[in-house]
Amino acid sequence: MPISHRAAGDVDVISLSGSFDASEAPAAREEFRRICEKGSGKILIDLAQVQFIDSSGLSVLVSTLKNARNKGGDLALISLTPSVRSIIELTRLHRILDICDSEETALKKLGQK
Repeated sequence: MPISHRAAGDVDVISLSGSFDASEAPAAREEFRRICEKGSGKILIDLAQVQFIDSSGLSVLVSTLKNARNKGGDLALISLTPSVRSIIELTRLHRILDICDSEETALKKLGQK
């Protein structure tokens, strides 16, 4: 699963593509942890190119949220595909994960924290 990273001010923007599953989760967890440690703790994850997510991928999102908040930051998600949004809502993670309509909205929200 390709992971790209860029900075938008003090927010780390991470884009993923492919399947976010058990085979990809360990590497993604480590990369997200590294990005969070080196950055401000404000993380925006773009899931526009993710077609499938399983419990391992969800676990990475939750642990990244925890790491971000421990650093005084937060995490937001954008561009969820219908299948990914369905899984997040089915597991009720939309109650703890901020899902924003656009990158601009997410950057504003993260900038306020």
